[in-house]
Amino acid sequence: MVKRLLADLPLSEQLMHCTVRIESEDAAGNISEGTGFFYQMLQEDESLQYIVMVTNKHVIEGSEVGRFVLNLADENGNHILGSQEVITLTEFEQRWIKHPEDVDLCMMPLAPIIREGETKGKYYSILTLTRDDIPSDEQICQLNAIEDIIMIGYPNGIWDRFNNFPVMRRGITATHPKYDYNGKQEFLIDAACFPGSSGSPVFIFNEESFIDKEQGLIFRTKIYLMGVLYAGHRYTTTGEVKIEEVPTGLQSISSIFINLGIIIKASNLLVFERILRERNS
Repeated sequence: MVKRLLADLPLSEQLMHCTVRIESEDAAGNISEGTGFFYQMLQEDESLQYIVMVTNKHVIEGSEVGRFVLNLADENGNHILGSQEVITLTEFEQRWIKHPEDVDLCMMPLAPIIREGETKGKYYSILTLTRDDIPSDEQICQLNAIEDIIMIGYPNGIWDRFNNFPVMRRGITATHPKYDYNGKQEFLIDAACFPGSSGSPVFIFNEESFIDKEQGLIFRTKIYLMGVLYAGHRYTTTGEVKIEEVPTGLQSISSIFINLGIIIKASNLLVFERILRERNS
């Protein structure tokens, strides 16, 4: 049993349950950290429903062992505060399905973990995002060039260890999401991007009210899953600005991020739904 809807909580608090901190260990024992989030694939077809974890390819690249922590729920699906289970998996990289194109995304089905937990009487409390959370082309065209965003993850490995909750940070769109930045299905955000933030979901989130292009001030909450952080712009000691993947571990300082993150558009997640359909046809 998985608690996917936490409707009794405010929307901003529900989002605290949609991410997971991923720890990867390579053959040499080097440990790196990143962010993943829960997503429900093929929601319209009950026979093909899949709950998956999504992150960047570079987060799990070269990993032999992976660890992450899931919050526990009671048999009715109610979240048990401060109660978690550490999941440890071997052959970690091989468990992930990678985006077939040059897109830094991958996913791992969680059904085997959920089923094994149920056999032991353990239930997990998570919030899954779905296709319904991704804005349509029409909705994206209605966005303003500057929108408030939130990014949820584990920057520099910082998290609420006791409650297993992530850190939420604010920013704004730095390029208009309706345009493909430099010809790729990406856009920029103005937000601090630190090691451990790779794989963080990025939302446009306006609680209570927002400005609509055509209707002006609207009093309701707007939330869209806009994409996934994977890279940022760095300013080097030689004065160059380079695009680099957000690191998954601490590094010596030879360059600094200039708080411009590159976001893979959420529409790229729909490719995974096609892959799962083909695997089950």
